[in-house]
Amino acid sequence: MFLPKLFAVAIVAGACLIPAYAQAPVPPYDPRADDDTFLLLREASRQDDAAKANAYASRLQNYPIPSYVDYYRLKTRMRVASGDEFRDFLTRYKGLAIADRLRNDWLLELGRARDWANFDQQLPLFVLNDDTQVKCYALMSRVARGDKVADDARALLANPPGYGDACGALISTLAQSGQFDANDLLAQLRLAGETKATGPARRIAALLGVSELHASQAVDLPALAMARGIGDTRADHEVYLMAVARMARTSQKLAVIALNKNAPRLSPQEQAIGWAGIAHAASLTLAPEAYDYWRKSAGAPLTAEQVQWKTRIALRRADWKTVKASIESMPAPLRAQPGWTYWLGRAQQAEHGAHEAAVALYQRIADQNSFYGQLALEELGQLISIPPPGPALTPEEMAPMASNPGLRRALKFFSLRLRPEGTREWNWELRKFSERELLAAAEFARMNQILDRMVNTSDRTRTQFDYTQRFPSPHNDILHPTAQQLGLDRAWVYGLIRQESRFIMDAQSNVGASGLMQVMPATGAYVARKIGLGDYVKNKLTDVRTNILLGANYMSMVLANADGSQTLATAAYNAGPGRMRNWRATLDEPMEGAIFAESIPYMETRIYVKNVMSNATNYAALFENKPQSLKARLGKISPRSAQGNDLP
Repeated sequence: MFLPKLFAVAIVAGACLIPAYAQAPVPPYDPRADDDTFLLLREASRQDDAAKANAYASRLQNYPIPSYVDYYRLKTRMRVASGDEFRDFLTRYKGLAIADRLRNDWLLELGRARDWANFDQQLPLFVLNDDTQVKCYALMSRVARGDKVADDARALLANPPGYGDACGALISTLAQSGQFDANDLLAQLRLAGETKATGPARRIAALLGVSELHASQAVDLPALAMARGIGDTRADHEVYLMAVARMARTSQKLAVIALNKNAPRLSPQEQAIGWAGIAHAASLTLAPEAYDYWRKSAGAPLTAEQVQWKTRIALRRADWKTVKASIESMPAPLRAQPGWTYWLGRAQQAEHGAHEAAVALYQRIADQNSFYGQLALEELGQLISIPPPGPALTPEEMAPMASNPGLRRALKFFSLRLRPEGTREWNWELRKFSERELLAAAEFARMNQILDRMVNTSDRTRTQFDYTQRFPSPHNDILHPTAQQLGLDRAWVYGLIRQESRFIMDAQSNVGASGLMQVMPATGAYVARKIGLGDYVKNKLTDVRTNILLGANYMSMVLANADGSQTLATAAYNAGPGRMRNWRATLDEPMEGAIFAESIPYMETRIYVKNVMSNATNYAALFENKPQSLKARLGKISPRSAQGNDLP
């Protein structure tokens, strides 16, 4: 087989990377035993057990991936290791993905220690620069040098649950230096309440001079916070309004009563902020009152989530004037996202004489093979088709992939089922690849049955395409007859699998879903009973044949429950038939499928439905070899039919 040969090459190539300090004779590499030891080393590192990590690492002096052996050993000593130890590692493994990972770790330690001299020296060398806390420390370092960073901080500080110590310290630093005023702190307080981030809410309350206990109660026990009363200061009012917004998540009625009761003591803007919190909560249940609540919020400074939900509710009411105004009020990076670019085009189109402006917006995203790129293409009068493939890859183009050390390391990690490490190594190599090299790497992934890397790698190309890589159809011998027997659209089934598992056969979600079609154990048992699969057992969920049989049958069931709407059935497959029925029950007339998808309350399901339907459109174009319409596939979503169904 190709894979063992590849690993043999990796073993030989890795031997020359043994650290210089490994002087003593070492035993020969024993793949099975050493792989087991390596996994134990990794776990010891995750547990911060330095003694165990050192013991395991000492037995792996001839391991084919010495950089990770050294990394896991050093990782347990982050707080006590010297700068020379970090520099030695970074020098020995310069240019490797794991060196960038260690530099990320070291930057966090330097930031915690406020060692800005070393931090500023290392930061420009951090290639990925994708850690929010490192970015917060970077702004703190600039403040220490006297720089004005408030605008950069406002753009960065948007997700309180991910702040950690670094971003919390940045907010304090900005407040103490006068770069953040009360309005900035109050905006952060609202964000903390919106995202139920109790810790950040407490820290910001302290900076505002109000009780940390009152702030935490407003987030976690809003009824208690509201019963205490509104308080006297502006900051007290904001804590009260935060409690009102949190209460609206469980009882809009009580939140409205509380806001109306204290309205005379609130300024017009504070009242608007209160209504925005209630409107946001009402939007998440698609309550009919949400539209009026948003109208009452006029003049409130809205968070990014709030302005998006105001726009979605306006979309559901076909209030294109509000859609246009809301999108135009979004921060530029948010407004430029494909979805809001598309909906702004639709709003422009709905206004007489704005056709040219709409076309310009559609053209901006129509070359993107995504949900909104496809919809924009249709607005321009074209259907979705498969671009012609480029020239076939040659042996000369494929050879460098098999000899690439980073890709070999990735394959080794995938063989050990260490997907995070494998993905890190794989993606690190892709940064420097041309379009042809990306296609060759994707083909290399196909040869080694790493289909998720094949899809993601091929997805990166912008001028040359191979849609058999982007939209593969493995296990067709099982899936095709199953779908045919159930009367299912094969393109839709593959579109769902591509989104669910990226064709990782043993994929496991954090909630227990398994296999290609990510079937939950309870769902598997339910479907097995319904179809008379007498020998079904839970541990067979990752068996390809069983997984496809159960998943496809469940798709058939939710499709019937959704009156044949693939859009609704896709939402039900992800979020459950009960939630889908609740969302559908909010309709009093047919709604455009794209608007229904955009206004699904759960972010995960909203993204999921868009991706599955876009995938299915591409698969249909590939299978049928003719252009397709995503709009037609999405269809119109009608109010719930009278017939019942016992799907859980």
